[in-house]
Amino acid sequence: MPKMKSHSGTSKRIKATGSGKLVRLRAGRKAGAAFASTPIRGSRKNRRRHAGTVDVAKSDLKRAKQLLGR
Repeated sequence: MPKMKSHSGTSKRIKATGSGKLVRLRAGRKAGAAFASTPIRGSRKNRRRHAGTVDVAKSDLKRAKQLLGR
């Protein structure tokens, strides 16, 4: 039987916390002005809106766990 491998794209986007919850970055965070370091390229409002992590939706949990090999 071959080894289970985690999906490398998913593992870059979704992380498991110590308690086992799955968290992800907010949508739109990694592209363009929301990710820029200076206020000129991305407004502070935009950066705050996309800041932090959120839990993976309940409807996506089964598939996300499967892709992560959990």
